[in-house]
Amino acid sequence: MSGLGRLAGRRRIVVKIGSALLVDAEGRAREDWLAGLVADMAALRAGGVQLLAVSSGAIALGRGVLGLGQGALTLERAQAAAAVGQQRLSAAWTAALGAQGLTAAQVLLTLEDTQNRRRYLNGRATLKALIELGAVPVVNENDTVATDEIRYGDNDRLAARVALMAGADLLVLLSDVDGLYTANPRHDPAARHIPEVAAITPEIEAMAGDAGSGLARGGMRTKVLAAKTATAGGCAMAVMLGDQPRPLTALAEGCRATWFRAAESPAAARKQWIAGMKPLGTVTVDAGAVAALERGRSLLPAGVTAVTGRFERGDPVAVLAPEGTAIGAGLAGYRAEEARAIAGAQSARIEEILGYPGRAALVHRDDLVIWDGAERGRRAAAD
Repeated sequence: MSGLGRLAGRRRIVVKIGSALLVDAEGRAREDWLAGLVADMAALRAGGVQLLAVSSGAIALGRGVLGLGQGALTLERAQAAAAVGQQRLSAAWTAALGAQGLTAAQVLLTLEDTQNRRRYLNGRATLKALIELGAVPVVNENDTVATDEIRYGDNDRLAARVALMAGADLLVLLSDVDGLYTANPRHDPAARHIPEVAAITPEIEAMAGDAGSGLARGGMRTKVLAAKTATAGGCAMAVMLGDQPRPLTALAEGCRATWFRAAESPAAARKQWIAGMKPLGTVTVDAGAVAALERGRSLLPAGVTAVTGRFERGDPVAVLAPEGTAIGAGLAGYRAEEARAIAGAQSARIEEILGYPGRAALVHRDDLVIWDGAERGRRAAAD
């Protein structure tokens, strides 16, 4: 990749790969195509961009090994195919990334993992640690254990949730079409390509059809739904034709695609989400902690003087100044009983107090929003 082009300025990108791109009609991994994609990913990494992949393909690879054919599978057989195919999918990514000097990390998720706040925070922390350690997370739905009730059913929406979980600013869906059209271009020759979507309106949703290939589950409708999730969380999204030798290079160089614009940054959207939650408890801090929080630091147990309420890890709490004024809100890193036990203690003593190693922060700065003076006044008046 000679330059970042249209990908310039991106800090963290999630790339979603569908089964039809990664697995051929005989049920084998398309190693040459994957090598080209990974070469693009390595070039972006060299340019300072952090990468994650959301990869389909486990069931498609497994059903080929097990001789299950191309017809519909029962849940049990689909899970069996996933158990066999997941090893091959992981091996394909490990080999492709390893050839570029990169380390693959397999991450398996279900719908519950991104809906339950505690699991969501655990997943977010794991992705953050993997990225900081230089690995490339390769995420897939945990098909071997997920039932119909806890499945996404398509990896487009999973990719959108992963993008928000990872704090990405761009999600790229590698598809079998080059973007959104005013109608299904396979059926309507007058259909017009839409290069950019500023906002997802009912009209935009109505344009999305359900056409898909034999191996892939998702159609354009799932992609628009994914875009709604991603853009609402501050992550832009691009849908492009993935079946080309160097897809991310093509995107950077301006190939035909549909870009869905995000209204704000991922960090701003996350802060807005936290600010709008109803707190389940309060954490009162001392003057030193107030000053540290206003400088963008995490809330450490040492600065906490009191904890009230009943909450679990990941639940919203209000942050109070010494005089009792609310100065912000955040997602608790500990449940209420643990928070009360470590309040006022140095982080180095957490293991001694709780009996197991804990996180240094009671509320991490990524999960914390501190009001400015005007907002504090407005909220105080409202109370």
